[in-house]
Amino acid sequence: MALRSDWSTELCPVRRSLDVLGDPWILLIVRDVLHGTGRFEQLRDNLGISEAVLSRRLRTMREAGLLTTVDYERGGRTRQRYVATDAAADLLPLLQQLAIWGERHTTEPDGGAHMTLRHETCGHETTQAETCSACGEPLRPEDMTWVKPWLAAEHRLRPAGG
Repeated sequence: MALRSDWSTELCPVRRSLDVLGDPWILLIVRDVLHGTGRFEQLRDNLGISEAVLSRRLRTMREAGLLTTVDYERGGRTRQRYVATDAAADLLPLLQQLAIWGERHTTEPDGGAHMTLRHETCGHETTQAETCSACGEPLRPEDMTWVKPWLAAEHRLRPAGG
């Protein structure tokens, strides 16, 4: 039995979506890139993923139109970092809904704390994924901060191409 099927030509849009997004690494990479972690080494270290697996996923994500690269200078060398495309930014409601679902329906481990999805436009926490539960405005990556107390960190999301 094959571990994975090719659903890219299926009529069902859920199957076609899962053909691209069905690997958990894909959504975790999109999450990190939207948080501004776009360099290969950062992604590898942050995710705890092998270089070979990360390289394959990044190639797949570029081919699927989720990521693109931009050049930057470091140590006199031109390098590339990964940035989200509009297609990846469109996954924000899905990622936020996964976070909300995880907060509600999974057991928080010892040392954990409630993650807040803060809508910077109004400054309030939202408990919805697509529109702010406080002000009703649509949620865009550049308007969101994920507050992660267990890391003592706030991650302001980046817009597509950012």
